[in-house]
Amino acid sequence: MGEIALSAKKLNVYYGEKHAVHDVSLDFAEKEVTALIGPSGCGKSTFLRSLNRMNDLIPSCRVTGEIRIGDRDINEGNTDVVALRKNIGMVWQRPNPFHKSIYENIAFGPRYHGIKNKKQLNDIVEESLRKAAIWEETKDRLHKSALALSGGQQQRLCIARAIAVKPEVILMDEPASALDPISTSKIEELISELKQDYSIVIVTHNMHQAARVSNKTAFFLNGHVVEYDKTEVIFTNPSEQRTNDYITGRFG
Repeated sequence: MGEIALSAKKLNVYYGEKHAVHDVSLDFAEKEVTALIGPSGCGKSTFLRSLNRMNDLIPSCRVTGEIRIGDRDINEGNTDVVALRKNIGMVWQRPNPFHKSIYENIAFGPRYHGIKNKKQLNDIVEESLRKAAIWEETKDRLHKSALALSGGQQQRLCIARAIAVKPEVILMDEPASALDPISTSKIEELISELKQDYSIVIVTHNMHQAARVSNKTAFFLNGHVVEYDKTEVIFTNPSEQRTNDYITGRFG
């Protein structure tokens, strides 16, 4: 395993009285893809949202334990959450481009974080769209609305928007579940390319997708991590019977 990009230690998440995530400890390596799998309602998306404090937006939510990036615990009260989310980007289940042009979708983040130079912004827009494998489809319509793109294109645009601010980690919450098979395939190819530069944590309900794109897989059940190992081990020789039952479709 390479250097640790991000780690959770004894993480617990509560929604009011409901204990949604129980004592989860996971390390995420640099430049690897980690898949979080498990049945609906098992805590995987809740855990993912904890990794860049998105659960702060839910009034009833309470989080205990540590999430460390480098030597910092992001759950400490003095954390700059805006800077944190620049460093740990997020791509949601459904594409959510801003109601702006393709160019402005990408330039918004860098501009917000202080980059004003037009040439620098132009370079960032092109580089981000290239990295998200959508430059050729958008280069002649940069100043047209992002909402005119197809669903698959919009999702790649959202990935470009996430990487425009130079994060270290990208979180993806079922990024292809709303897309057709061809668009899904493009997103999977893109994930395989992006892991050369970023650590990626992806929640997916699609077991084949987890097997295709990830280096490591964590199996969640009822808010607990049942098993965490190399993806090929999880899918071919899991050590836990519950993992095997889920993988082979006995439940979930």
